[in-house]
Amino acid sequence: MSGAGTEDLLIVGAGGFARETAQAVRDVAAADAARGRPPRWRLAGHLDDDPALHGREVDGAPVLGGSERVHELADARVLVCVGSPRDYAVRARLVRRLGLPASRYATVVHPTAAVSGSSVLGAGSVLLAHCVLTAAVRVGSHVAVMPHAVLTHDDAVGDFATLASGVRLGGGVRVGRGTYLGAGSLVREYTAVGAWSLTGMGSTVLADVPPGEVWAGSPARRLRAADGPALEELRTDGVMAGRWPGTRMGSPVA
Repeated sequence: MSGAGTEDLLIVGAGGFARETAQAVRDVAAADAARGRPPRWRLAGHLDDDPALHGREVDGAPVLGGSERVHELADARVLVCVGSPRDYAVRARLVRRLGLPASRYATVVHPTAAVSGSSVLGAGSVLLAHCVLTAAVRVGSHVAVMPHAVLTHDDAVGDFATLASGVRLGGGVRVGRGTYLGAGSLVREYTAVGAWSLTGMGSTVLADVPPGEVWAGSPARRLRAADGPALEELRTDGVMAGRWPGTRMGSPVA
């Protein structure tokens, strides 16, 4: 551990999302220092399963080894920051493989994000710069919310979802477990986006999106079934065709 009121933090992953999260951790520390209080987090480094990165630095932070080192470094809190539109199920697979209790996971909110007192975030989730959660928003565990995303009243976002930059959700939207909303997606109020589905960049979602499908366009329409890893997660979740999975959130934390 680092010091009074400060906890060490390990970021699993060393790609784009992991680097953005590391910068958010630094920004949180700077904001804490400006207020004259100890930083909540000390970035201990990255863990990544690519051996070529071990012993190197990423934006000044060391890559300490593979992801399994979370078990050796048991005093540090953890964030799993992996995933892309090409395989947006990888975060769920890695969290399942690591098998850590929820208490090991941090929740990081960039200091420029606006999170209402009536909203809740799950363990392992990250909110990057200038996100807004207006009123009674529920965000599950291990959710990635990229810069300038706006979640309005009564939205619910399931575990392992990814909201890319500039996503806008109308009120009462339900985003299913593992869903990937592409950059700039707009989702109409009281619409459901099913588990392990994906919306393309700039999509305008005016109707419910079934689980495990790829939709795009304005208005968004079905293009095809989701790729194999997402469909495998859908099967793992036990969701049968024609059934809505809900958001399946873990226990939220303030």
